[in-house]
Amino acid sequence: MKRSLVIFYSLIIYAAAQLIWWGYQLVNLQHNKLGMIMSEGSMFVIVLSFGAYYMHRSINRERKLQEQKKNFLLSVTHELKSPLASIKLLLQTIQKRDLTKAQIRDFIEKSLLDIERLDDMVENMLLAAKIENQSYSFPKANFSLSVLVDSIVNRLQLTKCDGSQKIINAEIEPKIEFTGDKFALTSVVTNLIENAIKYSGPCEPVDVKLFQKDGKVHLHVADHGIGISDAEKTRIFDRFYRVGSEDTRNTKGTGLGLYIVKQVLDKHEASIRVKDNRPVGSIFEVVF
Repeated sequence: MKRSLVIFYSLIIYAAAQLIWWGYQLVNLQHNKLGMIMSEGSMFVIVLSFGAYYMHRSINRERKLQEQKKNFLLSVTHELKSPLASIKLLLQTIQKRDLTKAQIRDFIEKSLLDIERLDDMVENMLLAAKIENQSYSFPKANFSLSVLVDSIVNRLQLTKCDGSQKIINAEIEPKIEFTGDKFALTSVVTNLIENAIKYSGPCEPVDVKLFQKDGKVHLHVADHGIGISDAEKTRIFDRFYRVGSEDTRNTKGTGLGLYIVKQVLDKHEASIRVKDNRPVGSIFEVVF
């Protein structure tokens, strides 16, 4: 990338130098055509400037994409290693120690949660790849969206700091039927709720609402976390993009979740917008 920038700027400098030199020579040879030479030269400068600007912007965009891909690979490596290390440790403990049935059951449940986390990540990457190369057909069928959202909430449900109060507060209107791609929409709901949990504090609640209003289906996922700046609200649905600085970010993730959310919702002719929660946090509003 650095070599491309050097070559690009060298060509721009060379073209500008040639323009000045030949313009000088033409003016010396044909004084009576100074106006024409200046107008042609000005047009060339304008075209060259526009070309240089858009080329520079394209190179910068490609450079940022390459950086995001590198960060994505590092994130995926970390995301894979953490649950695998946890599963290995739990299984080794079961193998080497004389544990009670309750302890073994607890360790197995923790291992299954880590496996589900790995499964979600792999499904995300596969779906994102299929969407990107346009090989996914989004097969549609009728199903209960209420049951879908409720099952995902139950699977992702965690207990708060005191060990009893649930972290996800769900208000799900029953018997909401929907025609769409159940697999892809499962990924949408999962990504939205997991994002809300991820960017919230360890004891902060997440609110999930599913309801019908004016003939439309609404899904709201609200958190009380770090929030999203106005400048980043337009970029969070880009592939590999993640909120915050790569140097200071503490949250895990691959940068594919919200990209998948936007692509799937577009295929279902649904809209999504993000707005500030009060006093802190973000609200993602989906309307089918």
